[in-house]
Amino acid sequence: MHALEIVKKVVVTTGREKAREIEKIFGKRLHVVERRGDLAVITAYIPDEELEDVITKLDRCMDFRFKESLIEVSSPYFVKSPVLEKIEKRKKFVGSMPVEKLLDSVRIYTKLDIGKLGLTSIAGIIAMIGLFMNNVAIVIGAMLLSPLLGPIYAFAVNTAVGDVKDAFKSIGNLALMILIVIFLSFGFSWILSRFTPLPETPEIASRMIVNPVYVVIAILLGFASILALSKGVPESMAGVAIAAAILPPAVVSGISLVGYIDRFAGPFTITLDNLVGLMAGSLLATLILNIGPRKYYEKAIARRFIRRTLVIMVILLIILVLASMYL
Repeated sequence: MHALEIVKKVVVTTGREKAREIEKIFGKRLHVVERRGDLAVITAYIPDEELEDVITKLDRCMDFRFKESLIEVSSPYFVKSPVLEKIEKRKKFVGSMPVEKLLDSVRIYTKLDIGKLGLTSIAGIIAMIGLFMNNVAIVIGAMLLSPLLGPIYAFAVNTAVGDVKDAFKSIGNLALMILIVIFLSFGFSWILSRFTPLPETPEIASRMIVNPVYVVIAILLGFASILALSKGVPESMAGVAIAAAILPPAVVSGISLVGYIDRFAGPFTITLDNLVGLMAGSLLATLILNIGPRKYYEKAIARRFIRRTLVIMVILLIILVLASMYL
């Protein structure tokens, strides 16, 4: 098997009059042309890192008013070719995902998923136990379970392509996850307080001290996480940093409503600092990576939505930084 991880199979069906233009786009890349009456079917093998550019050019060239026009992209199961062997030896890195694949990967996070809500609830309970026991290992285990990265990733990608509806759905799912964590932490802490005083362990106390630097760290974490995901890094690896920033302070927010009501503002502000910072950093990453729609008019809509979102993000970050300085 050769080049299966770094090459995509692209099949283009178009009118015969467009075949030469399509061949020019593929250039010296491995491709085969098949004539079928008035249609031409061109099959090409494109390295992953070149796929985005090729699809953009094909999209501009082809006339999709005709129902026969088709672009199909797939991962070949088995390919043996001396040309692809050379590509495999030359390319030793994983390219960025094309925007269609990114959108497909985040689609599940725009829907209300009971399974992910349940997983978030379990992660919150485990984190609470770890915080009360002052056990870092248990808290880290909870972070590994938490699916909080998904909605942030979906927000960034959908905002970058100008999909307002799905971007707001992602924010709604993320807010629901965090509220569930806070509510469960409050509920279990209240039950526990009926039997024994709630301990203020160092792990809990450290999540009550607000510092503006958390915002900067969150922006960097959000940027790094989206960069990693766009390069094919598994979500379970990239998501640990996101969960570390949001899950523990959210749990402490719920605990403080029972045991330390006068200090609730501290962990809740840290949660908001990290949340807004992560979202801002993830959106910045999509801009740096040039993730966006292909159509010109869609790009114009996306740019307007991104500008408005960035303005809101900046205002929120300024407010949160000022609040962090005075808490």
